[in-house]
Amino acid sequence: MTSNPSAQPGPAVIVIGLPGAGKSTVGQLLADALGVGFRDTDADVEAAAGESISDIFLTHGEERFRALERAAVVAALAEHDGVLALGGGAILDAHTQADLAGHRVVHLQVSLAAASPRVGLSAARPLLVGSPRKQWLELAEARRPVYTALAQVTVDTDGKTPEEVVEQVLLGLGER
Repeated sequence: MTSNPSAQPGPAVIVIGLPGAGKSTVGQLLADALGVGFRDTDADVEAAAGESISDIFLTHGEERFRALERAAVVAALAEHDGVLALGGGAILDAHTQADLAGHRVVHLQVSLAAASPRVGLSAARPLLVGSPRKQWLELAEARRPVYTALAQVTVDTDGKTPEEVVEQVLLGLGER
């Protein structure tokens, strides 16, 4: 198992990005390459709530989801020493932004054209209800500056296999 070379205890690498960037897929492969565990805060939220993210949004609203998401991020940062994938909007929380300081953060960048087939831009993505392409573009415009500010490494995932993205992440982190 690779030790965590970041400036503080916690995850060895944190993966952020828009829906469809490949955070879960690349995160798992990156964890395998580094010989560490993988954790996804979206999965943690669903496990804690006992329902899907879509159902949380529908039944309890975005505010409740964001509270659950924040709790999942706090727990994962404290408990997990492997690769951590954050939900796409987790970085909008100012406390989360501050908590990521000192960690190795990787931003997986993706275009709408590449994200569309991956996420399907469907109702399973609660923030994409209505006009999914328009909503995704609005999310991208709002979030990209935050992703860019938080990340030490940014990798464009368009036209690359998950394995190629992992290789670029490892190069960017100085692991290759």
